[in-house]
Amino acid sequence: MRAMSEGQDRRSLVPSTPPGTLRGALRTTDGISIQAVYEPCTEGFEGDFPKDCGTAIVIAHGFTGSAERPAVRRTARVFRQYAAVVTFSFRGHGRSGGRSTVGDREVLDLAVAVEWARALGHTRVVTVGFSMGGSVVLRHAALYRGRTEARTDAVASVSAPARWYYRGTAPMRRLHWVVTRPAGRLVGRYGLHTRIHHRDWDPVPLSPVESVPLIAPTPLLVVHGDRDPYFPLDHPRMLAEAAGADGAGGSGGPAELWLEPGMGHAENAADEALLARIASWLTRTG
Repeated sequence: MRAMSEGQDRRSLVPSTPPGTLRGALRTTDGISIQAVYEPCTEGFEGDFPKDCGTAIVIAHGFTGSAERPAVRRTARVFRQYAAVVTFSFRGHGRSGGRSTVGDREVLDLAVAVEWARALGHTRVVTVGFSMGGSVVLRHAALYRGRTEARTDAVASVSAPARWYYRGTAPMRRLHWVVTRPAGRLVGRYGLHTRIHHRDWDPVPLSPVESVPLIAPTPLLVVHGDRDPYFPLDHPRMLAEAAGADGAGGSGGPAELWLEPGMGHAENAADEALLARIASWLTRTG
């Protein structure tokens, strides 16, 4: 793991409030600086680390998000009631370096965040992603399965696409304009505070629906709102079918599918009750 840039040591992880919080400048295998925050769970402390909080949840935000965005901070606050939490900003987002590849090389960002959580002493590390982050956690779980420090022990994907290049809704057509056009990338940089790479994918990365069959036996949860304006319900159903999930949201298969009535898209639409259910699933499954 390249958890810090060359010349740095553990002193670069500067504690902040609340007690036990750490801020890290992580280094991916392709040399991108990723800004990350570690927050202990709220069950109490024993020395420098929280007691009875062996699990760490790593949160992967959506496109144009960051570790500092209110919806991500709210998610972290709820999750901290169940486990320690690592939030980070994907490349091209927030204070992280590089430029966004909209779900491709972002698996490297997630991998180094998972490695950091393990380096801090957590023997069980799980991942949850929203929208673009939802596709990243699926690909990461498939690509890093097995006995590596970057593996995840359980994965939850919320509001993720099943396939690439989807333009079937107005919000996705707008997003493709932002990503693929020079004028759109200017809007992304100055209006959405997201720096987007100008190059097309080459090669095209493994899609979420192609990744899902490779995740087992790692526990998988797919969550999607029935009023998602970006991706209609055929996306989560494709993911669930590829995983052999129980479509009713039970535990009859190797994965679970939750279709949430009235929910819109990603972390902004996930209320605290749903976040608590996801956190409970992540910390109790497997």
